[in-house]
Amino acid sequence: MNDKKKSSVKYPTIEEIPKEFKIEKPIFQDEYLCGGIIKKWTGPRQEVYSPVCINENGKIKRFHLGSYPQLTAKESLEALKSSEEAWNHGRGEWPTMTVEERIKAVSLFVQKMKEKREEIVRILMWEIGKTLKDSRKEFDRTIIYIQDTIDALKNLDRISSRFDISEGVIGQIRRAPLGIVLCMGPFNYPLNETFTTLIPALIMGNVVIFKPPKLGVLLHRPLLEIYRDCFPPGVVNTVYGDGATVIGPLMESGKINVLAFIGSCKVSNILKKQHPYPNRLRSVLGLGAKNPAIILPDADIELAVKEGVLGALSYNGQRCTALKVFFVHKSIRDKFITMFSEAVSSLKIGMPWEEGVDITPLAEDNKCRYMTEYIKDAEEKGARVVNESGGEYFETEFNPAVLFPVKPGMRIYEEEQFGPIIPILEYSDISEPIDYIVSSEFGQQVSIFGKDPEQIAKLIDMLANQICRININSQCQRGPDTFPFTGRKDSAEGTLSVSDALRVFTIRTLVGAKEHDLNKEIINDIVKNHKSKFLSTDFIF
Repeated sequence: MNDKKKSSVKYPTIEEIPKEFKIEKPIFQDEYLCGGIIKKWTGPRQEVYSPVCINENGKIKRFHLGSYPQLTAKESLEALKSSEEAWNHGRGEWPTMTVEERIKAVSLFVQKMKEKREEIVRILMWEIGKTLKDSRKEFDRTIIYIQDTIDALKNLDRISSRFDISEGVIGQIRRAPLGIVLCMGPFNYPLNETFTTLIPALIMGNVVIFKPPKLGVLLHRPLLEIYRDCFPPGVVNTVYGDGATVIGPLMESGKINVLAFIGSCKVSNILKKQHPYPNRLRSVLGLGAKNPAIILPDADIELAVKEGVLGALSYNGQRCTALKVFFVHKSIRDKFITMFSEAVSSLKIGMPWEEGVDITPLAEDNKCRYMTEYIKDAEEKGARVVNESGGEYFETEFNPAVLFPVKPGMRIYEEEQFGPIIPILEYSDISEPIDYIVSSEFGQQVSIFGKDPEQIAKLIDMLANQICRININSQCQRGPDTFPFTGRKDSAEGTLSVSDALRVFTIRTLVGAKEHDLNKEIINDIVKNHKSKFLSTDFIF
C-alpha cells in the first residue's frame, strides 16, 4: 500500500481553530523537580510536535507544541539521591507520617490539581490527539480515582486499627511502605494511568521518582509546583529524557524497590534485567494484550457491533483493553461484517476539539505507515479491507480498517496492533477461538457476545483460568476502578484497583507480643498516649 489520495480530513489553519482550544504559544519546559526544588535546565531539549497538523498556506505540517528537558544520567542519579534522603531507610518524614497526615497532603494535592483542569486538558488533547471529551473524562476520572483511593485508605486503616489475639500472642497488622518507587506511565493515558500507580504509592508512604512517557510529557508541567508544595522535599522527583539514559542508571543502582511500569513487555523485561537484586524488586506492570471478541451464533448482532466498534476504536484503538481481534461464527459472518463495516465507516474523523469526533490524529511518529504494513502483510496473505476507505491515510489521520478474512501466519493475527485496524476471523467450532486464547502470549480480557446462558457458562469455565476478566455482551475495559485490573502471561504483573493498589505498594508488617501483663501495660501505654504512629487504634472518619 502507499499514501492514498485523500483524506476527507481537513486540517485547519491557525485562524480556524476555536480560540478556547488554541495553544497560544509553544510550551518550552525548562524545569524539573528534584529535592523539593524546581530546577532550571539549560541543556538539550526534546521538541514536541502535536499529532494535529496545521495548514500553513497550503502546506500541512505538525503543530510545534513545545519542548522538554533531555536530562542526563547525572540528573537522574541526583533524583535518586534525593529520594534516598527522603526515604532515609524508612525513617524519613513522609514514610513515618501518620496515615491521616499523608491523606491531608494528598487531599491538598488533588484540590490544587483541580485548579489546573482546563490547562491540563487542553495540553492533553493537543499532545496525544485525544478528543476533548475524552481528555476531560481522563482528568475527571483521575480526580475521582484519587478521592476513591483516599476513601479506600481510610477504610483499610480502620480495619487495621484493631488488635488480634491468637494462641497467646497479641498482634496488630498494618501495611508499611516499600521504599523508592519508579513510576512510568503510558502515552495513551498519560495522566490517569500514571496516577493509578503514583498516587497509591505516595499515599502509602513510599517516595516516587516519576518519568513521564515519551508522548504526554508537557501536560504534567502544571503539576510540578503542586508536587513541590504538597509533599516534603524529595518525596516526588521527576526525570525527563531518553529512557536508556535516565532510567538505566536508576535500575542498575539496585536502589529502586518498586518498578511501576505501564507499557510494553519488551521494555519491562529490559528494565527488570537491569536491576542487580531481582529478589528486592517488586514489579507492578501493565503490559500488552490481544483481547478477542467471540461472537456466538445467537448473538444480538446490533449490540455486538455497537460494543465491538466502541471496544475496538475508542481513542483510535490505542488502549491495552481494546478489542484487537474478532472471532465471528460463520453462520452470521456476512451480516456481522456488513453491519460492522458500516458502523466503522460512519465514525466521524477529525480534530480532537470537534463536536462528536470519533477518530483523531495518531500521536506516534510514522504510526500511519506502521499500520499500513499490517494491512499490506494481510493482503499479501489473502485478506482484504472490507470497509469503505479503510486504511487510507493522510499525514497523521488514518481511516480505520476492517480486515477479513484474517488467518494464522498474518502479523495482525498475533501481534498487538495498538491502532485502528480490526482483524476479523470466522470460526465454525468454538474450539478455534479457545485455542487462540490458550496459545496467546497475552491473557488480559475477552468479550463474549451471545444469548444462551448454558453456552456462555461453559465458556466462562473454559476461560476463567486463561484470562483475568470475562465481559459478557460488553466491550473490554479497565473500569470501574473498584474492580481488579490485571492480566495473566505477558499482560500484567500485580493487580491494580483502588484497594488492590494500596496493597501492591506495601507489605504487611506485624507488631506482636506474648500476652502477659508487662506487654499489655506497654502496648496500652503506647496506644493510650499516642507514642507510636504505627501502633495505634485511632480511627479516621
